[in-house]
Amino acid sequence: MRIFDLVESQVRSYVRSFPTIFTRAKGAMLYDEQEKEYIDFFAGAGVLNYGHNNPVVSQALIEYIQQDGIIHSLDQATTAKKEFLEALYYDILQPRHMDYKVQFTGPTGTNANETALKLARMVKGRSNVISFTNGFHGLTMGSMAVTGNAFYRDESFINRSNVSFMPFDDYFGEEVNTAQYLRKFLEDGSSGIDLPAAIIMETVQAEGGVNVASKEWLVEIEHICREYDILLIVDDIQVGNGRTGTFFSFEESGIYPDIITMSKSIGGGLPLALVLVRPELDQWKPGEHTGTFRGNNLAFIAAAKLFQYWKTDELAELIKGKEKIMRERLNIISEKYPELNCKVRGKGMIYGLDVAPKGMARQISRECFCRGLLIELAGADNSVLKFLPPLIIEEKLLVRGLDIIEESIVALMEERNNGDGGLGIIDSSQA
Repeated sequence: MRIFDLVESQVRSYVRSFPTIFTRAKGAMLYDEQEKEYIDFFAGAGVLNYGHNNPVVSQALIEYIQQDGIIHSLDQATTAKKEFLEALYYDILQPRHMDYKVQFTGPTGTNANETALKLARMVKGRSNVISFTNGFHGLTMGSMAVTGNAFYRDESFINRSNVSFMPFDDYFGEEVNTAQYLRKFLEDGSSGIDLPAAIIMETVQAEGGVNVASKEWLVEIEHICREYDILLIVDDIQVGNGRTGTFFSFEESGIYPDIITMSKSIGGGLPLALVLVRPELDQWKPGEHTGTFRGNNLAFIAAAKLFQYWKTDELAELIKGKEKIMRERLNIISEKYPELNCKVRGKGMIYGLDVAPKGMARQISRECFCRGLLIELAGADNSVLKFLPPLIIEEKLLVRGLDIIEESIVALMEERNNGDGGLGIIDSSQA
């Protein structure tokens, strides 16, 4: 690992949480230079919903490269883009009766959110945007302005005058309807909240601690947007692409966002980000919003192949079964170790185990790594173990990974009981 300390910036993060050199991966498994095996409950922070080196994708990429297919094209028309757009339209949008234009942005999620925010302000002619507590939308300047976590913005000296924060669903507990709270601010001309161009939200706040918005809350937020002529932006970057059990995370609620941002798993592990825009909002002039890597032909090939998973309900049904396994096991762990005061939250195949003792979640994550499992943290204080296994993980591997979670907890509890401070307060700062 010496070369990474010697050459790479201090900003590196996950290499600190998972200090080994990985060499290969397949499905839901990773292998390092010592050939140690790791079950992947991290999935590249949600990039690898369809697993590492999915054979459908790998073969298609090999064939495309061997045929000297176009690699870089700016936004020119290519066969790869044509096949992607056809698959997106016929396999994803049309079956869901969704009418959107597709805009390709820079290659990562924050580029999609920057684009959505810029477009919303341009169309509505207003500057303010409403975001929510614990929201995470990226770390470029515009996206960071609508991100809640102070860790990511304390030293950035950004201008937040064009953003207003409101409480997410259940922020105050069930006794406070935060949609009505938001409505009160909008209807009161003396609230100090300017009428926004848009509201941006995640239906499940992944980085924020796996906070799941209810169907009723989502519907109420949409109604507010329609009533006050506010655009609704859904950031589906981490929890889209089937992560919650349907292709789009909001499908079960029945809402119809004005703008949807997508990235991470959309490219099957390759960089790709896009914005879906209702046709009447597609008011750009040609070339008005550009970027050298707006589109990625290799990712187009991968994505077009992966959309085949959604031609039937088979994957959605498999996700339901795996969700049941994960939810039931995490509830058992929560009840079995009351001293951890755990809370279980999630939907589909994104779940969070919120562990109360300070620093304990990080200790569990580190112990899991030693035992052959990768799992990351979420939440404002990194107190939440975030479960993001690939959607295609075999059930036996899913169960084995959950076993490792419990084995790690037991090991740390034994350390505490033996006087080794297993549940003591440790440094819980960002890795």
